[in-house]
Amino acid sequence: MERVTIVRYERRWRDDMIYMILAAKDALGRVPTLNEDLLDIDANYLARGDGFFLALSPEGRVLGSLGWSSIPGTEDVWLHRFSVHPAHWRQGVGTALFRHVERQLRGLGKAAARVHLGGRGYEGSQAFYLRLGFCYEDEEHMRKDLR
Repeated sequence: MERVTIVRYERRWRDDMIYMILAAKDALGRVPTLNEDLLDIDANYLARGDGFFLALSPEGRVLGSLGWSSIPGTEDVWLHRFSVHPAHWRQGVGTALFRHVERQLRGLGKAAARVHLGGRGYEGSQAFYLRLGFCYEDEEHMRKDLR
């Protein structure tokens, strides 16, 4: 497993994070477009009481990202922007990042983490979520109970 440090998002890592996410999309054969929420993590996640974490290399480069937002009226959250730079796939970065966020969510009393699967081309992600203990809710969504 690659050595990484998991940190709460700070603006100084924004450009490196965006580069990492675009590289991951490109490696999946996707047109590397930018989701607008990534331009202002502070406003779109942190100011709302939600979370956004990064996996950093020992040199301080962004290797992965994972954000979450609360689902109104529930104790559940949606996971967002779960990405790992393709040069670091299958090296434990995504697992370390998820386990850190999972501990954070449990500490906040959250009941479940949910993900949208993204459709065709994301079969590797689905297998990854299964290894993390997620179960299918339907064809497009998975859920992991946190309690």
